[in-house]
Amino acid sequence: MADEVAAAAAGGVENLVIVGSGPAGYTAAIYAARANLRPIVITGFQDGGIPGGQLMTTTHVENFPGFPDGILGPDLMDRLKAQAVRWGTRLVEADADSLDLSQRPFRIQADGETITAHAVILATGASANRLGLPSEERFWNAGISACAICDGATPQFRNEELAVVGGGDSACEEAVYLTKYGSRVHLIVRSGQLRASKAMADRVLANPSITVHWNRRIRDCSGSDWLEAIELVDAEGNSAETIPVRGLFYAIGHTPNTRLVREQLDVDSHGYLITKPGRPETSLEGVFAAGDVADAEWRQGITAAGSGCQAALAAERWLTHHNLAVTVSHDPVDPQEVGEAKPTATSDEANYDPNALWQKGAYALRKLYHDSDKPLLVVYTSPTCGPCHVLKPQLKRVLDELGGRAQGVEIDIEADQEIAQQAGVSGTPTVQLFFQKELKQQFRGVKQRSEFKAAIEQLLGAAVS
Repeated sequence: MADEVAAAAAGGVENLVIVGSGPAGYTAAIYAARANLRPIVITGFQDGGIPGGQLMTTTHVENFPGFPDGILGPDLMDRLKAQAVRWGTRLVEADADSLDLSQRPFRIQADGETITAHAVILATGASANRLGLPSEERFWNAGISACAICDGATPQFRNEELAVVGGGDSACEEAVYLTKYGSRVHLIVRSGQLRASKAMADRVLANPSITVHWNRRIRDCSGSDWLEAIELVDAEGNSAETIPVRGLFYAIGHTPNTRLVREQLDVDSHGYLITKPGRPETSLEGVFAAGDVADAEWRQGITAAGSGCQAALAAERWLTHHNLAVTVSHDPVDPQEVGEAKPTATSDEANYDPNALWQKGAYALRKLYHDSDKPLLVVYTSPTCGPCHVLKPQLKRVLDELGGRAQGVEIDIEADQEIAQQAGVSGTPTVQLFFQKELKQQFRGVKQRSEFKAAIEQLLGAAVS
């Protein structure tokens, strides 16, 4: 081992690469950056979820210490990200395509580049499970969703009967959240009790807009162009009832994202990384695990953050012990304060700018749609949509790279419900690309930045020719 490590001590190798960007990944980055290790975080983009992890698809996080009134999950992750960057963390906002742990330094492929590193922290989290219903693919994004927080506010679900399947905290939280929009929420629970915390379970059971269906599972769903009903069966598999619903939301657990390393590191029977008891070390020296990728039991934001701290401290000690750490001092010693993030102001007659790359609201949309001769990206978002937090900076980056040849408008589907309904928006984020008053292309969910850029460049090229 000592010879391998010494051979890897050549220049051009990063101290530490952190793969994943939930509470575990960003906390590890904060500690590593403050140790002057100048870590790289490969945030992820689509593979295994979205940057920021599962808290990006929650509403109010009420049990993370330090926020007595709670905080929106995406806002919490934005703060952790900003804190990591403030202390010198470098972000690669892309998926890790491969990890080669068979040689030292370790090799990570991401965003078309090869990054070599002496140490790696895996904080890749876990992905939401699906039911695998016969008609699931047919109604995916046409009534079925794995994220009530992202999609619940869309027009198709308003004042309609909705269903959530699951019995844990996530299912209960989503059921309560959906009562803001649906006429009634059906909670489908496989067993005869809720696995959620007592506080969350009490909240569900006391809500007159929620009907709990005990000892039931879903056999299949039906409808025409949109979901219209779900068929339930009892514990023995006998037909029980058919419930008319326009939305079905999954909250049935997760699978650890260990695809990149499953053949290189020890995992348990469920695919979780095996670490030393109470510690972050994996089966390979120099590789550490943090968060839900190695936690099949607790799976909380605060435990993930704590494990990220442990992993960073362990990685720092390991690098120092093997004389591999090349530290970079902060200049200035105390980085500039980040401050509170300022949301985009809603445009009106007074502040509208016909040349701005990015604006918000119905007024800007109408003006640009009728007056601009440039391609127009319209992104439909909701305030609690974590994927929207991920996508908007990418779209803004595309517009910057195009040098003003295209523009963007953000539409809040809660503030501008009629516009979202007229546009046929069925979930957030949805992006529509207009040119010369024509809808040219529509994108649902988080897509690679290159897809949007290529679509716009194609329109610009066709206009020139």
